[in-house]
Amino acid sequence: MVHAPNPPPPGAPPVRINLYSDTQTRPTRGMREAMAMAEVGDEQNGDDPTVNRLQDRMAALLGKEAALFLPSGTMCNVAAVLTHCRPGDEILGHETCHILTSEGGAHGALAGVQITPLRGPRGLFDAEAVRAALRVKRRHSPPQTLLEVEQTANIGGGTIWPLDQLNAVADVAHEAGMATHMDGARLLNATVASGIDAATMAARYDSVWLDFTKGLGAPVGAVLAGSAEFIDAAWRWKQRLGGAMRQAGVIAAACLYALDHHVERLAEDHANARLLAEGLAAIPGVAVERPDTNLVFFDPAGAGMSAADLQSALRLRGILVSGLGGRLRACLHLDVSRAEVEEALGAAREVLGRG
Repeated sequence: MVHAPNPPPPGAPPVRINLYSDTQTRPTRGMREAMAMAEVGDEQNGDDPTVNRLQDRMAALLGKEAALFLPSGTMCNVAAVLTHCRPGDEILGHETCHILTSEGGAHGALAGVQITPLRGPRGLFDAEAVRAALRVKRRHSPPQTLLEVEQTANIGGGTIWPLDQLNAVADVAHEAGMATHMDGARLLNATVASGIDAATMAARYDSVWLDFTKGLGAPVGAVLAGSAEFIDAAWRWKQRLGGAMRQAGVIAAACLYALDHHVERLAEDHANARLLAEGLAAIPGVAVERPDTNLVFFDPAGAGMSAADLQSALRLRGILVSGLGGRLRACLHLDVSRAEVEEALGAAREVLGRG
């Protein structure tokens, strides 16, 4: 889980370089204009043409029969779990996965399921880890109904699951009679970086969703996809969770704009992440994890400063990063330029006495 920003130190200036998260992006002028001009209707009744276009486009993009527009990625995960599982069921997922660390215990509170954590480097696990976690089916054990993966793996470092590994863990789950679900919050970061399209990555997953409020820069919205039968059942959970949004074309238009204008440019964020990582790694004592996509995790302890102290020192210079379990995370996105990355590096060097 990424910690909420600490209160700014006394005298801290306004944030000028926001590396806290790609959720900090602001709608561009073009996106705002698209929102203002959107055709709208009653989304719950299927009468909003903009929402319908988005759902159809996302079903095709993700290689599924149908798709459902929801307010947030967390609601996509919750609706998917409620659709796949019944109270008392068990989910297998990585020990750092979002459904376990960052969704307020929703899956236990609302679905009555337990999540069994699997281990593996950089937020990933392999087929053997899944096999080792499978239980003999008996009345004393919870039914194992769902395998969950996160593409990219956030806490793992924005790590991209290799396609062979994605398919292998899904195959083991299906052989055991389990369904599969992909948390695709940053799925398009993975597709842009790897050159593998989203439908291919999600082909062996029974449900998958994509968030528009991270690197794609929309203010609201995510889309969950799966079979027509699955989405029909998920719609009931959307209703129960209060997710019908009426004239939602206003926000769906932002998502469509993002698909048209903000996907290929994710490569710029990845390049900026590499630039930042290389610059931080050049500071003696700073340990940096190699970025696959737009997330850079680093620890300045070897340079004689705690992560919390460096976070505060950067904040005093108008630079915001997030803290996570004793390390720091910098997230690159469309509101951070290469020049701002260079400035942030200069500030880090200065703070750590290497400027």
